[in-house]
Amino acid sequence: MGMSLSEGSDDDDDFGESHEINVTPFIDVILVLLIIFMVAAPLSTVDLPIDLPTSTATPQKKPDKPTYVSIKSDLAVAIGENMVKRVDLVRSLDAMPDSNKDRAIFLRADRAVPYGDMMDVLELLRSGGYTKLKLVTLEGVPDTGAVPPSAEKPKL
Repeated sequence: MGMSLSEGSDDDDDFGESHEINVTPFIDVILVLLIIFMVAAPLSTVDLPIDLPTSTATPQKKPDKPTYVSIKSDLAVAIGENMVKRVDLVRSLDAMPDSNKDRAIFLRADRAVPYGDMMDVLELLRSGGYTKLKLVTLEGVPDTGAVPPSAEKPKL
């Protein structure tokens, strides 16, 4: 006793319309995009280890492709992660593909760098025509070692 599905129908390939949405390919695409962004996000930051000071100033909006100039604790200077000599700093900035004197330069200096050495680098940048300079710090309350007035014992 056999049964045929095509009895009474001349079209063997007609299975009927399906009104369900198949979301599996959409989820696969979203997961691939998530993995791409998770891998690419750490690559867009500077990985040069610098002990930055803290500041309570309100954070400013960072541009899409910031240019970082870093001064390490041993007074070595770097553009991004590439070490450069101080005398070649402006020349290296001018040689960058998106060379523009009006772009903002973000200066990162280790907290152990003396003020005079940081000002020397700022003067090099200023004399090279880079006048839009921004100092980079960590967000938070600076640790000055001083006792805040609210924590002092009241005088009797």
